[in-house]
Amino acid sequence: MTSAAYLPFLIQAVLAAGITFVIIGASHLLGQRSKHTSIKDSAYECGMPGEGVVHTRFSVKFFVTALLFMLFDLEIVILVPWVMIYREFLHEHIAILWPMLFFMFVLVLGLLYEVKKGALEWER
Repeated sequence: MTSAAYLPFLIQAVLAAGITFVIIGASHLLGQRSKHTSIKDSAYECGMPGEGVVHTRFSVKFFVTALLFMLFDLEIVILVPWVMIYREFLHEHIAILWPMLFFMFVLVLGLLYEVKKGALEWER
């Protein structure tokens, strides 16, 4: 494999790093520099001073829902490319079905555990 095969990756990495430095630099140059007021430590809300409680407490249900969403979103991220190339693996006589069935079994087992523990019950 030649080094030209890595050129698209190198271009993408350089662009990502460049955009990151430009955004951070613009924020540093154009951002507020107020050192003697409490504006620096307050949350920005459309230019208006914040009122009320700044740090509200969230229920654990929100975090559990977010974690479950990430878990099953990850499942889709893994399964969609697998479905797209499954025919190519069959053509090359590579057994890929059993590892993916094991992966699905572990995820279904985790889902059953969550249902048993009541993690999906919102009213609890």
